[in-house]
Amino acid sequence: MKLENYQYETGDGNIINYYEWDNDNPLLLVIHAQGTNAENYSNVVKDLSKKFHLILVDCYGHGKSSHNKEKYNIVSLGEDLIDFIKSKTDDKISILGHSSGGLISCYIASVSDVCDNLILEDPPLFSSCGEKRFDYYNFNDLSTVCHNFINQDEESDFVYYYFMNQYAWNFFPENKREKIRAKSGESALKYRKKHPDKPLKVRFWPKKFLQAFQGLNEYDPYFGENFYNDSFNCNIDYRNLLSNIECKTLFMKANTIIGEGNIIQGALTDEDLELVISLIKNIDVEYFDCGHGIHVDKKKDFVKSVIKTLEE
Repeated sequence: MKLENYQYETGDGNIINYYEWDNDNPLLLVIHAQGTNAENYSNVVKDLSKKFHLILVDCYGHGKSSHNKEKYNIVSLGEDLIDFIKSKTDDKISILGHSSGGLISCYIASVSDVCDNLILEDPPLFSSCGEKRFDYYNFNDLSTVCHNFINQDEESDFVYYYFMNQYAWNFFPENKREKIRAKSGESALKYRKKHPDKPLKVRFWPKKFLQAFQGLNEYDPYFGENFYNDSFNCNIDYRNLLSNIECKTLFMKANTIIGEGNIIQGALTDEDLELVISLIKNIDVEYFDCGHGIHVDKKKDFVKSVIKTLEE
């Protein structure tokens, strides 16, 4: 058995691309993070399929799903995924959402009755909206790069543009930063011209540090623009949204680091998490000593925790 690729057409003609590992196990819907796609979970698919009937979706603006700017918000994505779930089964399912996918998962669990097992992989609750978002890495990195890319006309390759303008350059020694950036940029540009449809490779850059580029070939920068201008969240009252979640919930919390310039590197602070815990009625929390992509950095622990939700 393996993942099969399918597409679901919504009532208004948009396409949700998805991958399915069909079996007799309970259904788990996986919603990826911004800038990646369903294939980002390929490293855990085989292990999870031993206990779950897997469906991995591409969010709008990512992968092979519709690139429709009007759909780049939590309500449109959430409502269309609710309809998609109902087209697949009448039973309640497990939903796993990573980062922005976790926000969408919370919406689905809050406004519908399709989910009885919610798994949140480090979602930016309370940190991705309003003025608070200015203090977080995502706003200063991907969101701002998307905004600037859209408002310029000199470079058409977003992957290369993001590489050259990512916030991560601030982590290099100031006296060597521009030299390293120029050299690495030459390597990146050469590779992009030769392999425009492949994930980015840059000479001397470890694969782990290029993980953020894996889904950018099929990513619409207007999705990031909606985090930049805060329209993704649709002015939702997250306190009310979380208070309406009745199903059992597992929150997977990655490390949070306060970096240079007081930029918060992580999805949310411990204080934000305490607020989440106070609002969701039936919630457990597990902490992981790793970065934002827990399923990548801590594969075995991640799989173990997800499967354990079936036993509780």
